[in-house]
Amino acid sequence: MTYTIGKHIQRVRTAVNSDEATRSSIVASWRRCTFNYGLDPSGKVPRRILSGPEMKDSAERLEPMLFAATATLDRLQSVVSGMGCCILLAGLDGVPAHWRGRDADVEDLRHLGLWPGVDWSEQHEGTNGIGTCLIEKRELAIQREDHFHARDVELSCVVAPIFDHRGQLAAALDVAYYGGAPSEGLIGLLTFAVREAAWQIETAHFRQAFPNMRLISVPDATRACVGLIAVDEDDMVLGATRGARQILGVSDNALRDGIPAADLQSAVMVGYDTIAKAERGTFRRAMARSKGNISASAKSLEISRATMKRKVKQYDLRRPV
Repeated sequence: MTYTIGKHIQRVRTAVNSDEATRSSIVASWRRCTFNYGLDPSGKVPRRILSGPEMKDSAERLEPMLFAATATLDRLQSVVSGMGCCILLAGLDGVPAHWRGRDADVEDLRHLGLWPGVDWSEQHEGTNGIGTCLIEKRELAIQREDHFHARDVELSCVVAPIFDHRGQLAAALDVAYYGGAPSEGLIGLLTFAVREAAWQIETAHFRQAFPNMRLISVPDATRACVGLIAVDEDDMVLGATRGARQILGVSDNALRDGIPAADLQSAVMVGYDTIAKAERGTFRRAMARSKGNISASAKSLEISRATMKRKVKQYDLRRPV
């Protein structure tokens, strides 16, 4: 192991002084660690662990996201249980506030730093799943020797960013594999699972932020997930997920000024579908469930009867006599 560590340290030092950073995002991160943060790959500086009060503050900042994430984390844990993995949910500070894993491995995981309260920001722990994801704001797989510090080369991490209801980066969801060298198939499986879980958490958090609003999905042909917009009873857009913002070009300024939902329908055309068609489907289903009763349909959608009546006329949803 001593030889491996020495070889890793030399590899990092050689790479950061080469032009590899222009071709490798990993080496670009190593350069940040070396020249921006003043870190050394030998990792002789102890891990930074938050104090009790610091950890309390960090956890409180992440609490709304964690509340939205609980059900998804339960499902993710059932997928990765027994694989030699643990799950970490960290805030913008790079510090995990929530942990899921095998109780039998707790002592080993504490030793590896895979535990709440350990600072995994890139500034303190070098290239790693959580910290580098928060810097680059994209999903990553950081495997073994990709890590900056030699002490982390036994780990492999798959991580995805989580964005809040305003489209702002809020957290990082990490599945850390500590069971040796993972296969490409396993990394692929974990990447898919983490990506889907991150999207589900974003969706749950968005619903939590707009509990009484009607939500309209915005399909994305390039990804499995969809964006969401929240619309009030006057068909004004009150919020949009990051995916919806990217697809529709929605900004905070535009939301403050006011955006009619109908004005967005020409901005997206995926699979011959539009927001207007998605909205029509919502009202049509409500009418079907209420057997054409406008008052009951309006109540089920939590909108006024006047709005429901207007939509029935707009989309010609009256059943033929």
